Amino acid sequence: MTQPAAAPAVLNRGMITVSVMLATVMQVVDTTIVNVALPQMQGGMSATQDQISWVLTSYIVAAAIFTPLTGVLADTLGRKRLFSAAVIGFTVASMLCGAANSLEQLVVFRALQGALGASLVPLSQAVLLDVYPREKHGSAMALWGVGVMVGPILGPTLGGYLTEYYSWRWAFYINLPVGVLALLGVLAFVPEATTRTKRSFDFFGFALLSLAIGALQLMLDRGNTLDWFYSTEVVLEASTAALAFYLFIVHMFTAKEPFIEPGLFKDRNFVAGIMLMFTVGALLLATMALLPPFLQTLLGFPVITAGYVLAPRGLGTMVAMMVVGKLIGRVDTRVIVLIGLLIMAWSLHAMTGFNTDVGSAEIIYTGVVQGVGLGFIFVPLSTVAFATLAPRFRNEGTAMFSLVRNIGSSVGISLVVTVLGREFQVSHAMLSESITPFRDALHGPDTPALWSSATANGLAALNAEVSRQALTIAYINDFRFMMYLSLLALPLLLLLKSPRKPAAV
Repeated sequence: MTQPAAAPAVLNRGMITVSVMLATVMQVVDTTIVNVALPQMQGGMSATQDQISWVLTSYIVAAAIFTPLTGVLADTLGRKRLFSAAVIGFTVASMLCGAANSLEQLVVFRALQGALGASLVPLSQAVLLDVYPREKHGSAMALWGVGVMVGPILGPTLGGYLTEYYSWRWAFYINLPVGVLALLGVLAFVPEATTRTKRSFDFFGFALLSLAIGALQLMLDRGNTLDWFYSTEVVLEASTAALAFYLFIVHMFTAKEPFIEPGLFKDRNFVAGIMLMFTVGALLLATMALLPPFLQTLLGFPVITAGYVLAPRGLGTMVAMMVVGKLIGRVDTRVIVLIGLLIMAWSLHAMTGFNTDVGSAEIIYTGVVQGVGLGFIFVPLSTVAFATLAPRFRNEGTAMFSLVRNIGSSVGISLVVTVLGREFQVSHAMLSESITPFRDALHGPDTPALWSSATANGLAALNAEVSRQALTIAYINDFRFMMYLSLLALPLLLLLKSPRKPAAV
């Protein structure tokens, strides 16, 4: 009698995976698909650069604030009900974004989109961890990781294509068919998880955490524009975030029913996993934030060409994740992550050799290698972080896992953009020191006639070339900085331990 019951479970497991992955890809692609469409949005909305940036900021801040709510809402409403509502809400908000007629409407609808879709990624991870047996968690996390990691990589390519041949509005409208299919799949195949005993909602704890996350995200997003701590706004945001985080931690360990249970952080693998995932989040989107402007500004690649050159990175990630999914359980998880971090470091080291004459083949090659490294890191971490965590913490744990990855991405982007600006200024000053009328190199037979320090046009041409070379040096130093960051994460592997038995309920 047990044999007939097993067959439908296997069949349904495949449909469940497809359904939740559609929702996951839809949400994560939207973190980057809009980036390449910002110039067209800016022109259509008659907005300044600072104003149009709120299209990204509103989404990031709203998603970060509402991600921690996933655990509480899933326990209260039921996971399937919350998943269905999130898919519907995200899809409707996407349609509203596409139909927006003003910048104000677009910013509000983007915030709504981020808030309503915040639970999709952690819920999909929790569902897959529940429906797959523990010995298949590696394969399940490989499938889940393909959507989470490849989505942001393919987002600029898809966004560039839709913007170039249709309109920026289609970057939002494309979510409609995906959302409908995901909703039908969730309603038909995803089982309802057994809800825990309902606990009262800790509004004070949620308010403190929301204030801390919101202030931190605003600081990271606007810090580079406002010159960081020389700005009163950034100082206030940093102070607010630090104070709110401190009060939240004190409240979490002293309240009778806190918003996030402290027991979640007693699991060693989970804590080490989210620390490493913070680094992975920084490396993934920080690299993707640097490469498009490098290709378009310095190398003169059109938007579509830049997208095509970057897309193979996702292929490397997909292949690596499928391979790693088979290795987990047979090879020590720490060894797999170590290999991934070393591959990442090697690819970033290779990128320090880029110059203004670098070809597409080299960019594709280093991108694929880097994608392989990310695949070797992400799947084992997603598996080992929950290997010993009690199932009752799974909803909260997946929400925290996604939140830390997103904060890591924000921190990483802010760091590399700041380093790029600082390195450009330093390199420009150093190169400019050697531009004098008495330098023989400026009077040689191979020196372009336009580079004459005796005329205004000549000085302008010289400054343009100096700026170009200084920016190239700045990008190279940024790639080197990320290489060091990946190597600094290696000691965290000592905190991980290989699980011996399933976590107890």
